[in-house]
Amino acid sequence: MMAAVLCWFVVLQIFGTNERDKKTIEQNILYQGTFVWEKSDGSREQIEVPGRYELSAKETMVLVTQLPEDYDEKALAIRSSLQEVRFYVDGVLRAEYDTSDTRLAGKNSASRYVFCPTTEADVGKEVRIELKTNTAKYSGVVNEVYCGDKAEIWEYIFAEHGLETVIAFFILFAGIVTVIFSIALGVVYRTKFDMEYLGWCMIMAAGWMVGESKLRQVLVPNATVLATLCFVMIMLGPLPIIYYIDSMQSGRHQKLFWIAEAAAIVNFAVCTILHLSGAKDYIETLPIAHVILAVTLVLILGTVFYDMYHGYITQNRFMVVGLLIAVVSVVVESISAYFVISISGIFMGIGMIVLLFFSLVRTIRNLQKMESRRQRQEMRKRRKQMETMSLQMMQTLSTTIEAKDEYTRGHSHRVAEYAVLIAKELGWSQKDISNLRNAAHLHDIGKIGIPDTILNKPTKLTEEEYAVIKEHTVIGAEILKNIRLIDHVTEVARSHHERYDGTGYPDGLKGEEIPIHARIIAVADSYDAMQSRRIYRNPLGTAVIYNEILNNRGTQFDPEIADVFLKLLDENRLVINADYKGIEDEYALPAVESEIEKFISNVMTTMRTQEDSEGFDFLTGLPMRNRGEKLAAQFMQQDDGYLVFLDMDNLKKINDIYGHKAGDRALKLLGSLLLEFAQHSVVCRLGGDEFLMFVPNVSKEKISEIVRSILQKFEEQKEEDMEIRHASISAGICETTKGASFEECYTKADKALYYVKQNGKGDFFFYQQMEQEQKTDQGTGRDLAMIIKALRESGNYTGALDLDYREFAKIYEYMNHLGERYKYHCYLVMVTMDTTPDYVMYIENIERALESMEQAIRQTIRKVDICTRYSSMQYLIILFEADETKIPKVMDRIFTQYYKQYDKSNFIPKYEYILIMEEKEEQ
Repeated sequence: MMAAVLCWFVVLQIFGTNERDKKTIEQNILYQGTFVWEKSDGSREQIEVPGRYELSAKETMVLVTQLPEDYDEKALAIRSSLQEVRFYVDGVLRAEYDTSDTRLAGKNSASRYVFCPTTEADVGKEVRIELKTNTAKYSGVVNEVYCGDKAEIWEYIFAEHGLETVIAFFILFAGIVTVIFSIALGVVYRTKFDMEYLGWCMIMAAGWMVGESKLRQVLVPNATVLATLCFVMIMLGPLPIIYYIDSMQSGRHQKLFWIAEAAAIVNFAVCTILHLSGAKDYIETLPIAHVILAVTLVLILGTVFYDMYHGYITQNRFMVVGLLIAVVSVVVESISAYFVISISGIFMGIGMIVLLFFSLVRTIRNLQKMESRRQRQEMRKRRKQMETMSLQMMQTLSTTIEAKDEYTRGHSHRVAEYAVLIAKELGWSQKDISNLRNAAHLHDIGKIGIPDTILNKPTKLTEEEYAVIKEHTVIGAEILKNIRLIDHVTEVARSHHERYDGTGYPDGLKGEEIPIHARIIAVADSYDAMQSRRIYRNPLGTAVIYNEILNNRGTQFDPEIADVFLKLLDENRLVINADYKGIEDEYALPAVESEIEKFISNVMTTMRTQEDSEGFDFLTGLPMRNRGEKLAAQFMQQDDGYLVFLDMDNLKKINDIYGHKAGDRALKLLGSLLLEFAQHSVVCRLGGDEFLMFVPNVSKEKISEIVRSILQKFEEQKEEDMEIRHASISAGICETTKGASFEECYTKADKALYYVKQNGKGDFFFYQQMEQEQKTDQGTGRDLAMIIKALRESGNYTGALDLDYREFAKIYEYMNHLGERYKYHCYLVMVTMDTTPDYVMYIENIERALESMEQAIRQTIRKVDICTRYSSMQYLIILFEADETKIPKVMDRIFTQYYKQYDKSNFIPKYEYILIMEEKEEQ
């Protein structure tokens, strides 16, 4: 709509009636009298005004006219073209324009309109006008002479030349806005926009146009300075033009443009020196500036056409059109300076406006592209940020599991770094190495689905518990199956426990069927497990680890990868930063890191809260079994001490006679007594009537005093409650050394407790004493006799390592009764797994050996025979109605089957047996 209004306005202005009576105005404003040129030789010549006549520089031109009889105007005026002007009326100097005493530099006064006041009294008087210039270009130039009211003369001048001035100010305003706008865009987009240089071109062009304006003496108080600025703009004009074009061309012709830039700067410096010294005015040296400007324009056109020909300009070709129009306008203005006395600058203005339009269109298109590119980058950045956050979340979940146990803390990080060292030695690319590192961080994430009671169990895992542990590979693969951020991460989570010989889990993959990433991580994982301290053992030595990897080369580990790892181990190149301080990523932003840290903090706080609420027995106030055993095992790795296994005797009898509330009071009483020692020791309730206590850094006398005090106080305080008077406390004690195996000491303390129970309850005994007694006993079967007695007298006892003695005792008693009634011969057999003297126990081999033995026993014995686990390295078998002469053959078959399943010779099984009936008859 506005465009239509604008077109309507322009059309009417062009084709509508001219309301100005231009002819009448010109007749009234332009002086109609005749002028006579009084030459220096005394001759006179009538001349036409305006006009140009032959006259030397610095020579005064004298014009004489006679005011008509009807003259009644208020002023006469003439435009000086770098001329000094003087008006004489009737021989008297009435008006003068001469800046020789006021200008700072230069030889000429600036061009301007000079007014001479007149009145009706001047009718018929002679008017004498003197014109003088120091420049040959304007010597002999006579401009129009105006007469009339001063305001009317200015109105006429503005009507004739005001459009150029308006255009000049519009271009000046547009140039300033363009520069500011470009700088603002540059700040926002952090780049340089070529439109800024166009803005400077427009400002300089506008400065030249304002300097050439016929109205400049009205615009500023010192028109001479503004006129000088006009020449400065012409001399420096090539610089912003070159910067603009060079920026558009991305610096392809920068060296060529440097020559033009240097020429323009040198010319400006030299001309300024000449101007200030008074040797040459700017107007006199202007042709050199025009030549430099012309050469610059030729270079620009040449490079533009060169770029078009070679295909550098593929988009925004319309900019070439705008540039050509601007160049043509500059050429027209430059040429007109030599053929037209008054330069309007309108061509320059039109060219600048056209170029500005095309440049704005180009800049807007570039902004669209930049914004589109910025949005794509932002989307990629956000996607990468989300991917990084997701990866960090998963890694956090993985490390959160480790953070719950100081022995496994940082395990995934170390495994990742060891895997990276292997991959580098194999010559992997940086991208593949980075991917392997990320996958290794998540290899154990499946453990999040394994109960803490199994993960952190310090003692021997049962077959069922070990099967649950194995499930972490399947759980991890299921968690990561839809993750696309890391290649091969699902394979790693599922297959890092596969063995090269095909005996691993969960899929039994063999050789190169196992993904290479999983094979690398399998070696790194095993190494970190061996060289790290565990709750059940100290770190293994480098030599032991080396031999373990070497011996398992080709069976458990990929031979090539094992060789690479052993080489790194030999050369002491397995050096990493083991202090895990969190997950780092090059794309991770501070805000993301803060969120991850907050997430970790919240997770850990929740876990601690849950552990605090679930890790204590509300009846006794003591830690529960898992928490207590874990703490005791940790203390045993740091200090010498004594492990005490306590059991409350006759609790079942109290519960059966007086009810469970009475039994609870007895347990609570014992719990309160143990809490007295909780400040400097570890105490916990194992479950039922069993309690555990570890006291570090005490002597045998001191631990005896502590246990005796607990037993005595219990005896004293139970007398106050008649319903619990039958309860008593038995305790087995095992002396431990720093770094001792918790499981082994636990078993010894449990055996010592058995000894107490079979020799009279309500007392305590040291395992080391019992061991000495057994060494002095030359007969065989004493352990078996002790077990038979314990089973017969304590059928309701739940012993060490979660052995289900209740069920075993029931079966034992049943068979014993059968033997009494039918005279069956039943034998109790104990199988013990001894280690070779030079073998260092390694938990994975122990598990494999025991699992193999258990399978061998189950596959060999009859369905009527009974088998159970007795201790960490022992099994009990009841052979029902067996022939004693065949027992060796049965055991040989068991051991043969065992050796088939376990191909190592580091565990040697042996056995002993006893006749159950004979033991009973002896008692």
